[in-house]
Amino acid sequence: MTDPCNIVLIGAGHAHLVALPALRRSLPDARITMIDPAPYAAYSGMLPGVIAGHYDMAQARFDLALIAVKYNVRLIRARVIGFDPVNRIVQTRQGGLSFDLASLDVGIQADMPRIAGFDQYAVAVKPLAPFAERWTGFAAQPGPVTVIGGGVAGVEIALAAAHRIGPKVTVVEAGPRVLTELPIGPRKLLLEALASYNVTVHLKSRVTSIGVGQVVLADGTRIDSALTIGAAGGRPASWLARDLPTDEGGFVTIGADLQVSGHQGIFATGDCAIMQHAPRPRAGVYAVRQGPDLARNLVAAAKGQTLSRHNPQKHHLKIISLGGKVGLATWRGVHVSGPWVWRWKDRIDQRFMSRNST
Repeated sequence: MTDPCNIVLIGAGHAHLVALPALRRSLPDARITMIDPAPYAAYSGMLPGVIAGHYDMAQARFDLALIAVKYNVRLIRARVIGFDPVNRIVQTRQGGLSFDLASLDVGIQADMPRIAGFDQYAVAVKPLAPFAERWTGFAAQPGPVTVIGGGVAGVEIALAAAHRIGPKVTVVEAGPRVLTELPIGPRKLLLEALASYNVTVHLKSRVTSIGVGQVVLADGTRIDSALTIGAAGGRPASWLARDLPTDEGGFVTIGADLQVSGHQGIFATGDCAIMQHAPRPRAGVYAVRQGPDLARNLVAAAKGQTLSRHNPQKHHLKIISLGGKVGLATWRGVHVSGPWVWRWKDRIDQRFMSRNST
């Protein structure tokens, strides 16, 4: 009689949460362990709504302890610091953990720690869980907010914050304009939304230091800031590049079957991974779509069967919140906006939460 398969899921990312029900259903006797440092996993799609005050934090997060009980999973609250793919050991601060199969879904972290004072006085949007907790505490006694980064994520956060606290929000962008990843139509609507909320935008500006209650720019400008949010760029955890094959940015390289390049039975999904033959933007929708195929391939690997191919979609629907309960949807060059778009997004998000919660 063979021992049950020992599967370790590193990180409570979207793909892992989606994969878990099918994985347990297909492998009822497997030993499944999930490792994550946080007690909750925040859902990225509802984070702007939490900031704006449309949702309570409890509505937009997964309780990992409850999920672990539901699917008979051992939950280890720990931060992974190393990974040995040859001897098949995950290293945490509490010690090592062996595995037969493993999957990584650990997301990314801020790429701005080199700004003086960032670690002490600012918070990055990712990882999501610590940011969500920080915002919840701040919202009880809010003050001026500064968002570093003028991409879609930064502008959406700024609009949500302005809806919640009023005209005390600033966006700092290093480039000559914000929202460079959007075509002119959607960009115009978002710029109008920023103006309607009186959000201050600093272009061609670089943050040199962050202190208690202020942000200092390279030109000497000082901005009052009770909460400074990093929303520009992101990088994977350093241990990934040390222990696994990665691209030049440190993202784990995976094949069409979601396996890490050159390592059978070790998978990676979500923001920390890149399919080099079919790269896609780092968006939650791609991680969610990876979930079912990840479950199928973990099951196939456990049973010694042939793995299937994951075919990521080439285009994805993007719905951006405009602060209040108004949304902007873009799809292959077409965009629409209005309160009905926000309600549409709300239904999508609520359905995802109910489907993947306890």
